[in-house]
Amino acid sequence: MIAGAGQAGGRAAEALRARGFRGAITMLGEEPHPPYERPQLSKAMLHAPDAPVAYIKQASDWSDILAVRLETGSAVIDCDADRRIVATADGRSFAFDRLLIATGTLPRRLAALENSAIEIQYLRNVEDALRFRKSIHDKSRIVIVGGGVIGLEAACAAAKNGCRITVVESEQRLLARAFPAVVSDLVAARHRSHGVEFIFGATVSGSSSDGVRLSNGADIAADLVLVGIGVEPVATVAERLGLPSAGGISVDAYGRTAASGVYCAGDAALQFSRCHDRAIRVETWANAQNQAIAVAGNMIGETREYGDPPWFWTDQYDLNIQVAGDMLEADHIIRGDTNCGKFSVIAMRGADIVGALSVNSAKEMAMLRRVIAADKRPARADLESSAYDLRAALK
Repeated sequence: MIAGAGQAGGRAAEALRARGFRGAITMLGEEPHPPYERPQLSKAMLHAPDAPVAYIKQASDWSDILAVRLETGSAVIDCDADRRIVATADGRSFAFDRLLIATGTLPRRLAALENSAIEIQYLRNVEDALRFRKSIHDKSRIVIVGGGVIGLEAACAAAKNGCRITVVESEQRLLARAFPAVVSDLVAARHRSHGVEFIFGATVSGSSSDGVRLSNGADIAADLVLVGIGVEPVATVAERLGLPSAGGISVDAYGRTAASGVYCAGDAALQFSRCHDRAIRVETWANAQNQAIAVAGNMIGETREYGDPPWFWTDQYDLNIQVAGDMLEADHIIRGDTNCGKFSVIAMRGADIVGALSVNSAKEMAMLRRVIAADKRPARADLESSAYDLRAALK
């Protein structure tokens, strides 16, 4: 049984069949769609007015090819650990032997704008992306609350369509929770060159007659507000099982929860990260896919620990930025010229490489991800030289 039909749930179902599992698989999803990949929601779908939804598989393929029972529009709202039954919002019950919780996350709501007279949007599912895509052709003044990856990717699409964009960020710089300052500044400059304005160190405290009011007293005119202030795990199933779920659903290296026969993978899973030296939720496409594949194997008897370093990417106009591991609270080594728009930043704590970021340097990032995953410790002097071949670190 798979509770959740998103990236993690879909890839887990595929992996079970690929590993030879012949038993019954039921996948229950809240959305009306078959599993799809979420990065497109803030990338391709916003930039191309006719971009179709990229599904992992077409709806009929789940049943016809993989013999997976896919029930869309079926949110799991209850779970009985003793009877090993889950219940959905439409009143149905489904029995399970082993359960994978892959229910993902929901956008964190901005209470100050609830019941506002102006249009408030969030960006988490297909319908949200289609709504915002239409809005950036219809709306001229857009306030984006949150200077993280999702908000900035939305800002890119809206700015390219001639909208007037103001980004409100509570921190003193963009992407402060993931990027070093040198890259935050580069991204901000690129956005400003496309007309995007920023207000730092402020939050939205309410709405005005034609926009939003900020904590610093300023009023910003807006036809539309897009809120991107993070997400929260969907913990309904875990709570019904009596599992701790504050901050995520805790799992071990094999994806097992504290409940017998119950596993968790994807955005909702609270898993240990060697790079961060603590348990975190990893809200990335790569983790949802790769952790789910590993955990699916463990559900049918494999014993494979999953510990891939977190990795994600974002496209900001002509900047392709990739991040692996943890870039914060570390010493930074810059390889390349930051002025030419192609360089890498390596994060170190002592002799350990705990993170890396690349700007328009995909090949170097591919090597850095391998170095981090292998827990290699090349000499700092070598890393500081852009002539140093990172392949040597893997020998």
